[in-house]
Amino acid sequence: MLKGRIIVADQDGTHVIKFLGDVRLTLCPALDQYLDNIFNSRHFKTILIDLTETEGIDSTTLGMLAKMSIRMKKKMGFVPTVVSINDNVTRVLLSMGFDKVFVLVKHLNEHVEPMQELVQGDFSDLTVQQKVLEAHRTLMGMNQKNHQEFKNLVDVLESHCVI
Repeated sequence: MLKGRIIVADQDGTHVIKFLGDVRLTLCPALDQYLDNIFNSRHFKTILIDLTETEGIDSTTLGMLAKMSIRMKKKMGFVPTVVSINDNVTRVLLSMGFDKVFVLVKHLNEHVEPMQELVQGDFSDLTVQQKVLEAHRTLMGMNQKNHQEFKNLVDVLESHCVI
């Protein structure tokens, strides 16, 4: 499996976030920082998540995506689009209820080439722990199945995190 990478582009306020390879929690603080920046931009219109070259995605990253969708729904009144052609990735998205917080599609009519790679950055262990906890709390809040699946993990994370 290829090491995970996230590349991004902005085309007139449409932000494309492309996940490549096996995307894991180590990229989440940089992703969260990027999302904060675009949500605060005056030119922000929408977000497109491109998972067409995603081989794997962990629950922390999924939680960050769910948080982003919920935030976008509050700010813009609609949810972002996720493009996934990998049946395994799509199955995970559906099993976690992402069809309720995203528009899921298998292809797009237009093509935007992501330009800039997000780098892991030098985030403290505490920051990473907080992002992991926040992501899993978001997943838990999406539906009862996720609540049951992640409750024990969140309880452990809460007992070890100083927030």
